[in-house]
Amino acid sequence: MIHTRWIVYLWPVFAATCTFNPETGCQSSLQKSLMRVDQALDRYVQEKRVAGVVALVWRDGKPIYERATGWSDREAAIPMRMDSIFRIASMTKAMASAAALMLAEEKKLGFHEKVSKYIPEFEKQQVLAKDPLTGAISLGPVTTEMTIHHLLTHTSGLSYASEPELAEIYRAEGLGPALGANWNLSGLKEEICETSAKLGKLPLAGQPGGPWLYGYSTDVLGCIIEQASKMKLDEFFRKRIIEPLGMKDTHFFMPQQDVPRLTALYGTNKDGIAERSGGNKAYPYAEGYRKSFSAGAGLVSTAGDYAKFLEMIRRGGELNGKRLLKPETVKLMTYSTGGAGAPTPSGFTYGFEIAAHPGVSGESAVQSYGWIGAYGTFYRVDPRQKLVIVLMTQLAPNGTDIRDRFWQALYDALAEAKALY
Repeated sequence: MIHTRWIVYLWPVFAATCTFNPETGCQSSLQKSLMRVDQALDRYVQEKRVAGVVALVWRDGKPIYERATGWSDREAAIPMRMDSIFRIASMTKAMASAAALMLAEEKKLGFHEKVSKYIPEFEKQQVLAKDPLTGAISLGPVTTEMTIHHLLTHTSGLSYASEPELAEIYRAEGLGPALGANWNLSGLKEEICETSAKLGKLPLAGQPGGPWLYGYSTDVLGCIIEQASKMKLDEFFRKRIIEPLGMKDTHFFMPQQDVPRLTALYGTNKDGIAERSGGNKAYPYAEGYRKSFSAGAGLVSTAGDYAKFLEMIRRGGELNGKRLLKPETVKLMTYSTGGAGAPTPSGFTYGFEIAAHPGVSGESAVQSYGWIGAYGTFYRVDPRQKLVIVLMTQLAPNGTDIRDRFWQALYDALAEAKALY
């Protein structure tokens, strides 16, 4: 299906028997129902709670909804477009998990291998301990040495050092709170394995194998991917994932010619309005040292590019004749094992958070999987409905409920059109 740029950017695209025609006004019932999604997104732009947003929904690999509304750069009056580029932050984690699983298939690493095999500094770590009676904080030895499985499931004990007891320790090493807006490591002058070696010498927030704890686990996994593959992380991503899937706008550090498409960054102010953040919008994604490839949060991408990765996962590891993962490996990413401390009542797998029960992420989304990014990006795959769903804006901190409103409007529209199956 061919569309003019005007139609692609200003009108939804639908896989229906009656294709939208701006001259005749022909519309399908699904198309009419999905207008409620337009209205939901437009309201956030009109009320200035977001500067702009891109939304994309594919069913069985075909677009049923694509919309860009608002501004990529509100102050410069640059419209949001479907090919606008976003900082996707923790959406990088799923791609890093896929990379590790590819190497596991090739017997180049094992899930239960110790992290210290690749990064010796992790061999004798200490962990925070709290006296249950007095509340006194001390440091003690780990009881179980950290493994690759722990990194993949975020049960390694590594955090982002938001705990008061760790904040200053990490700050002294230039990590955690010291990173400020560039907390994702991309602005560092050192390579990811140098940073991982530092992390190995710092105390953990919890015992490996303990509760689910969000932090630098996937960044450390990125170092292991480099060691096991004998390739830099950006090279591995490019050759093994990005190029095979045709993700032409996905980078750790973007080409200068693409910088105009990078969206400006905003944050919710005390009045609930999206206020532009200070600083150079391209740093560190197009300027700076270009040395630290953050597997946990370093990529930029477009909604369409990331949807290709998700569609590959939804299809069991293959897209357009290119197989990246075996179906049985993909099951490790897309079926919840639950586990103590996992986001309740969902579980986190080798890559995604899984909605294990009705009502967790929408009544029609049992066993859907996905995650979010710190800058206001969101994605979900609903295998029952063969849906790939991506929503992108650039808002940190994000004080809106746009993700929930979008999700509800989308599922209401699909139900109204009786188009679920």
